[in-house]
Amino acid sequence: QVQLVESGGGLVQAGGSLRLSCAASGSIFSINTMGWYRQAPGKQRELVAGITSGGRTNYADSVKGRVTISRDNGKNRVSLQMNDLKPEDTGEYYCTVQILSRNYWGQGTQVTVSS
Repeated sequence: QVQLVESGGGLVQAGGSLRLSCAASGSIFSINTMGWYRQAPGKQRELVAGITSGGRTNYADSVKGRVTISRDNGKNRVSLQMNDLKPEDTGEYYCTVQILSRNYWGQGTQVTVSS
């Protein structure tokens, strides 16, 4: 079993910053891709950012230049630094990791950006 615990969500004003963190624990041999998705009310879950085991990153166009994903392989942790937040960034943010071709998901952490 693999457990993911997210932290760092909250309420912030537009233009502010938040840092989300996710720690993986349990039966972990090797984590491939780590990433963050978000889901706004009434919308589908979408990729925010991902990072491979080799450190290659990809970002949604809507967050490029404002968001940075990073990982600590020794601690099985992935973080998401979000700056210049906009109301449209509001949503539930989910951490995900891929281990041996299987995807695991966290419970989510709420991010609310007020205008």
